[in-house]
Amino acid sequence: MSYEDSHLSDQQLLLDVEGELSTHDEKPVRSHLDACWKCRARRQEIENAIADFIRIHQRQFDVKLPPAAGRRALLKAQLAQLSATKTRSGWFVPIRGLDWAAVAAALALAALGVFLARSVAGLQSRPRPQALVVSIPDSRLTPGAAVLASRQAVCAQANTKNKAVPVALQRKVFEEYGIAGAEPQAYEVDYLVTPALGGADDIRNLWPHSYSATVWNARVKDDLEDRLRDMVCDGSLDLAEAQQEIAGNWIAAYKKYFHADQPVVKHQ
Repeated sequence: MSYEDSHLSDQQLLLDVEGELSTHDEKPVRSHLDACWKCRARRQEIENAIADFIRIHQRQFDVKLPPAAGRRALLKAQLAQLSATKTRSGWFVPIRGLDWAAVAAALALAALGVFLARSVAGLQSRPRPQALVVSIPDSRLTPGAAVLASRQAVCAQANTKNKAVPVALQRKVFEEYGIAGAEPQAYEVDYLVTPALGGADDIRNLWPHSYSATVWNARVKDDLEDRLRDMVCDGSLDLAEAQQEIAGNWIAAYKKYFHADQPVVKHQ
């Protein structure tokens, strides 16, 4: 198939998520994803669905399996009883009433319990979106989205910056980021790709960006949005490149285009 004339199939996206693309397919698929918002969004949906399945499956294991510590304690007690009963020659002798099948089962369950406990700890240790201090949005929730791909169309409209976001949609954004009870005035429900650069009115393009919890706050991002729009409209920067850079890592883009490691003007 031609990767440039059509979108990637779910099978190709799934293979990419699992890291199982062939050497022949990997480069064109990656190249297509770099240029196609729709396929990137669909890939993110597939990845999120897999993560949701794992979480549900893990919760079921947590309910059904006994605590690993209890099985380990039982095993220790049985082994202690076994080691305490010896002949004078020092060899272990059979213990009446000791169920060796139960010992084997306890050992297997203890090992399984340790494995699952480590797996759960690994899942719990994964970074969760901390919107109170986060500067970069969670790419699983906010990959970014754009509707305008033409420099002429973007520059013909007013520099609208962020549009007003409906209250119901704002609540949904806060819920997704786990801060449903946060003070709305402390955040801008920010467009990752600003409407001034063709950003879409889509929840996948929105995130709660603090006004003051970090130096890389919403007002600093506004400065970058103005700089990128000016560069796009004067022809010194390609629109698609500007959209990709602000969506990929807007702080890195700020440092690149302002030639500074910290905000040039600190907004508080």
